[in-house]
Amino acid sequence: MGAQHPPASQPIALYVHVPFCETKCNYCDFNTYAHLESLIPDYVAAVAAELGAWGRALGGPPATTVFLGGGTPSWTPVAALERMLNEARRAFPFAPDCEVTAEANPGDVTGERLDGWRKAGINRISIGIQSFDDGLLRLLTRRHTAAEAEQAYRTARAGGFDNVNLDLMYGLPGQSLATWRSTLEHAIGLDPPHLSLYALTVEEATPLWRDIEAGRVPRPDPDLAADMYILAEESLAAAGYRHYEISNWAKEGRECRHNLVYWRNEPFLGIGPGAHSYLDGRRFWNIRSPGEYVRRLLEGTPAVAASPPTTPVVEEARNLTERERFAESIILKLRLDEGVELASLTAGPSGLRGDLHLSALRECVGLGLVSLSEGRFRLNQRGRLLSNEVFVRLLPE
Repeated sequence: MGAQHPPASQPIALYVHVPFCETKCNYCDFNTYAHLESLIPDYVAAVAAELGAWGRALGGPPATTVFLGGGTPSWTPVAALERMLNEARRAFPFAPDCEVTAEANPGDVTGERLDGWRKAGINRISIGIQSFDDGLLRLLTRRHTAAEAEQAYRTARAGGFDNVNLDLMYGLPGQSLATWRSTLEHAIGLDPPHLSLYALTVEEATPLWRDIEAGRVPRPDPDLAADMYILAEESLAAAGYRHYEISNWAKEGRECRHNLVYWRNEPFLGIGPGAHSYLDGRRFWNIRSPGEYVRRLLEGTPAVAASPPTTPVVEEARNLTERERFAESIILKLRLDEGVELASLTAGPSGLRGDLHLSALRECVGLGLVSLSEGRFRLNQRGRLLSNEVFVRLLPE
């Protein structure tokens, strides 16, 4: 028998992929596209069709969080975002306190757009600043300057958005500890409610990767990146931020509720090309091509098969075993500062109680990667720097 749909009373988190960009940055390997504007009207219709199909199949459970990611949702016409959110609201009625996030580039944050986003129901913005150093922004082929990034944040706050995240990157080619400290100090001075800090991953076949391989750009230094991470931990702790997840810091009550769904291994539905979903122990993901996504959804009335759940745009799916689900939950929760309860390991599912995981975590304690206190296993600073060394020990055989 296939997986059953979650009952309508069980809330759900929605991710809606918006793949359009004005330009594509040289380090980006996300499923995003420049010069695809002509597809937007049909794309919005396809998203509406996919949302409607899933809403009918799942019985319209309430959405507690919605995340518009990309791509560059902020560059997409406001009317298109508004229609997608209206269709999402029709299929999955938004909870009264629903967190609705849109990713934004600094250059798109204008008073007019902010008004439109707010009227569409967006109440949280994540601004991709990446750096407050103009030289590094040019290296990353970002379209904004440091001054424009600061102005975007101030405009968002003045425009009524009090829940704003700033994305920053470290471990960049040619980035020094001093320039990273300057960016951190600049960000802290703005006092944003939330900060996401990511080490650069040089993805193969991106323009930046080719420049590094050809020697045109220096190769990032992983040891220096580790020093930058430690500096960020110290600086943000001193500024009153809670380090609630490996790469995320927040003021009290401003944690990203949508991402917490992922880290707590709760159900979520991904809409759009390349979007991933997790429902009732089943992970599945859509085809990546926006054009093919649109074609399949608009060529007929899409429906979700009863069991197992699927649509014309689902590319692949995996039904996780009970052991895999248990291991995933432990790994994801270890990303959070709340960690994993010791008691949850000794009360695991029948036949696979967490003896192996308990043994692996105790081994990690001995290796100086994990601490055990107050009945919880938590990554320590070294463990956060070497988290994959912990996670690989927890994967089911």
